[in-house]
Amino acid sequence: MVGSGGYGSGGLRPSPITTLPAQTAGTQHTGLGCAALVHAFDWSGTSLGPITGWDPAVRAAVELVLASPLPMLLTVGDDFLVLYNDAYAEVLGALHPTALGTPAARAFGPAWDQPGLGDVIQQVHRTGRAILEPESQVQFAPGHTEPAFYTRGHSVIRSSRGAVAGVLTVAAETTHVIHRLQSLGELTARLAGALTIDDVTRVVLAYAMDSFDLDHCVLAVDDGLAYRYVRRIRGEMLDEADERLPPVWRRVSADPAAPAVAAAESGRATFVADGEPLNAVATDRHERRVRALAALPLRTPSLRGALTVGFRRAHVWLPAERALLKAAAELVAQAAERARRFEAQHGTAQLLQRSMLPEHLPELDMFRIAARYDVGVDGNAAGGDFYDAFHLLDGRLAMVLGDVAGHDVRAAAVMGQVRAALRALALTDPAPPSVLAGLDRLVGSLGAESRNEEIFVTIVYGVLDPSDGSVTLASAGHPPPVLRRAGQGGEPATAELVKVPPGAPLGLGGRWQTGTLRLEPGDTILMFSDGVVERRGRPLNDGLDALVTAAAASPSGDPRNMCSLATAAVEGTTDDDVAVLAVEHALAMSRSATTQVAAEPTGPSRVRQWMTTRLREWGVPEPVIGAAILCTSELTTNALLHAGTPAQVHIDLNAERLLVSVADTGTRGSVIRARADALASRGRGLGLIEELSDSWGTDPTVRGSTVWFEMLLAGKARA
Repeated sequence: MVGSGGYGSGGLRPSPITTLPAQTAGTQHTGLGCAALVHAFDWSGTSLGPITGWDPAVRAAVELVLASPLPMLLTVGDDFLVLYNDAYAEVLGALHPTALGTPAARAFGPAWDQPGLGDVIQQVHRTGRAILEPESQVQFAPGHTEPAFYTRGHSVIRSSRGAVAGVLTVAAETTHVIHRLQSLGELTARLAGALTIDDVTRVVLAYAMDSFDLDHCVLAVDDGLAYRYVRRIRGEMLDEADERLPPVWRRVSADPAAPAVAAAESGRATFVADGEPLNAVATDRHERRVRALAALPLRTPSLRGALTVGFRRAHVWLPAERALLKAAAELVAQAAERARRFEAQHGTAQLLQRSMLPEHLPELDMFRIAARYDVGVDGNAAGGDFYDAFHLLDGRLAMVLGDVAGHDVRAAAVMGQVRAALRALALTDPAPPSVLAGLDRLVGSLGAESRNEEIFVTIVYGVLDPSDGSVTLASAGHPPPVLRRAGQGGEPATAELVKVPPGAPLGLGGRWQTGTLRLEPGDTILMFSDGVVERRGRPLNDGLDALVTAAAASPSGDPRNMCSLATAAVEGTTDDDVAVLAVEHALAMSRSATTQVAAEPTGPSRVRQWMTTRLREWGVPEPVIGAAILCTSELTTNALLHAGTPAQVHIDLNAERLLVSVADTGTRGSVIRARADALASRGRGLGLIEELSDSWGTDPTVRGSTVWFEMLLAGKARA
């Protein structure tokens, strides 16, 4: 018989296989059915005694077994006398008919002592509790090459006096398949929400390792003429331990000796039960230890790839398991193709969107400016959110944040027209009512030309006078900005919504009034789009309150930190785009420096030397220098490694904090060539940043991304 299946920590796994011992030579089937054999058998010499003296409940159980079309085995008494029906005789193969009426230990020989047969039946007999074995394998009669696979349920048979008389074993189609089909359904649901190849990879590797209790798993996809892959092995420190980390892709040539490449190129699955399937291409001891491997192709019209799963022990790939793996591979292939199309659309849309936004914001002596734009969850189309900040002819600063309703190219086109018109109007007459009135006429004209009266544009526009920090604001149907006031004399910071007179959205022929405020040193004003605070099923005021609370609790009013904080202030996800613009009135002028880092191995060491020299010249405390250099070196290494382009390191120091940013120019939205975001090197970068900095974040740009961190200097003596 067979070993019982077990539930491992990672889910169901196939049971170990035990075959029945071969019948001794000379034994032949009688040709009679089991019912006839049972009635013809001389039971008087057994513990059961003559049939006429059997307990009525036992007799009824025997009749049930003999009449059932399902394979059934009945072991009766303390010596477990064996009775079974015709269906189970086929399962026993060569052991039939000599096993009938024989104590189980003698009938099954060594197989009775194998895990999953004698021990299970004796346990049920002893405890009276039923046991369901998830999966088992039983060998047919000699000459049959294909084994049969069953789920076996064991339950007690009681005598008419209620005592345990025997154990009934029913073999049926495995329920193990049902459990794995449920797992397959979960995989389908999770893949439905996977937008990118990185997302698909996370889902698939987690599913495979958990559901099959694997030692080795690889997902590979084509990368031009080569392949790139992500590997998981049992007990490995995972890069993906934090969801903010993308998987780390490795590149491999299209070597046909690699099972994954062979499966991807041929479109055929292969299964190795025992051997050295990765020995020819092994890169480390983990791969050399793999003995059993399944390689499943991932093939669609636009994608070639493979999923390989393996064990460090011999493993028979059962037919049901093979079918399940092939079905899972089909789902993964379709999800990967969808993700590839999404990345192409997403990358194009993002590039279009960000090309319409300012790539560089103005620099002022006592005012620091930062902005951030994040696409919505659906992210595969351009949107209408935008921000801008620019110098006016009289030296003042114009700042604006707007939202054109819609998530398509048309919304982005309207946004581009509104932003360009706003600049032209502001450079002529920067007064907020005049600018909004001109934009109102533009939006009305656009709606009339397109015969679409549903163009909906909101905007908040302000003019900052750097000489005294005064800000004049007007709103056209847009949420009011948040004002963070720095605490004075040790008092905690506060935050509130700016009281801007409400006005109608653009295109409706409204009139707009202005409000004024003054940014004192240390204060920050934050403009934002409604995607920051709106959540489905929740009042808008809840989101506004959460944003105000987060702004007041921020340890710093630094604009980059405020932008990062704003995008995460409200719980839940949003389908809308998110745009934020922050301006801080600095307490003192800051010192800054920038260096370019070549994409070569010596780049990080040169950054460390340059940064050490600068920070010591500026009198930064040594503990801060050490921590900052460690983080910067790690981020620079990641930027050079994953973007494959030169990086730019910028440091900015004032009396309150040290701000360091590392920018790469790797093109976003690449369809074929993978690039992991910064902080993806073995998970180390993220841990360093979170441990050593006071705040950090990532800012996407028109091309590439910027990773930054901030270290507060309050309370730390400076030389």
